[in-house]
Amino acid sequence: MKKTTTSAIVAGAITTALSLSPLSLAQAADTEKYYGVAKAGKNDCAAGPGTSCAGTSTVDAQGNAWMLVLKGTCDKIVGGSLDPK
Repeated sequence: MKKTTTSAIVAGAITTALSLSPLSLAQAADTEKYYGVAKAGKNDCAAGPGTSCAGTSTVDAQGNAWMLVLKGTCDKIVGGSLDPK
């Protein structure tokens, strides 16, 4: 096998491994949306009207911005809700 072919295969394997983000692995487990705990710009997705997706919350603890967490984690976080505020 040529060196360039081997390099391309290794690069492809690394790219594939990096694409399996912790979030996608967490989604495979039992998870739930937890509202009102994300820092501004750190929500996972859809923070209500006027926002499009991840990273679009405008203030800390925005009531309609959620983060995906493992089930049972919400019981340990103060100030959030399983429903939009």
